[in-house]
Amino acid sequence: MSAHNGRIGVAIIGSGNIGTDLMYKVRKNPNFEMKLMAGIDPESEGLSRARELGYEASSDGIESVLAAEGVQIVFDATSAKAHQHHAPRLAQAGIMAIDLTPAKVGPSVVPSVNMGRGQQATNVNLISCAAQATVPIVYAVSRVTPVKYAEIVATVSSRSIGPGTRQNIEEFTHTTQKALEELGGATRGKALVVINPADPPIKMRNTVYAVIDDDADDEAIKSSILAMVEEVRRYVPGYIITVEPFRRGDHFMIGLEVSGAGDYLPSYAGNLDIINAAAIAIAEQHAAHRETA
Repeated sequence: MSAHNGRIGVAIIGSGNIGTDLMYKVRKNPNFEMKLMAGIDPESEGLSRARELGYEASSDGIESVLAAEGVQIVFDATSAKAHQHHAPRLAQAGIMAIDLTPAKVGPSVVPSVNMGRGQQATNVNLISCAAQATVPIVYAVSRVTPVKYAEIVATVSSRSIGPGTRQNIEEFTHTTQKALEELGGATRGKALVVINPADPPIKMRNTVYAVIDDDADDEAIKSSILAMVEEVRRYVPGYIITVEPFRRGDHFMIGLEVSGAGDYLPSYAGNLDIINAAAIAIAEQHAAHRETA
């Protein structure tokens, strides 16, 4: 792994809430060296904070990333439309892209479900925060018994939803729904997102329903779900069960809550924290793979 002091060089595109929180996660991670924070708004708080921390910061977006030296991984926290423009240019430059938008240029990855899928990919997609929170549960059920239909309801605070997510809400919902099928293993999936304006803000809450066969082994399903929750908690400590998994008629149900780590964002913004935590977990694995390659 060719990076200063054995660390891998990373850059972040997108100086909003997600990108800024990522910067703080990168800062405390010994595997990475922060090379650049890039945005398009010269007055953004993210760029200002980057400079205060002693990092290079630029409002020239992708151009500044491509001109920077030593960047091996880029976290793209912009928008689906922007990432579609960024992806081929990053690939041509030999830079791995971890896409936190719903662009879905590269393979979709949820660390607790299919981490290995992105090991050698030059571009991986993290789908959505709702997918990162709920796909693991659907997968945990489907690895025990067929899931005929999976439905998830993700409720997030309006204060934790930025302009990028609001602009991409349709893509957000569609990619989450597809992930329930493609990664979670459900025959059909449905995703609902509720933006709650409550004050004080609520933490991210998720309800997962999985329709199963009548003769499915309830105890085996519960055990699989509980094991998966612990797997997710390895990289998202604030991921907890609020309603224990149980069967109700033809389906299993579980309630979850996600609290943020408080690196930059408030703890109620668990929806943003979980996708950032997934991004860091994937980058760590990619760095380890490069080191042993």
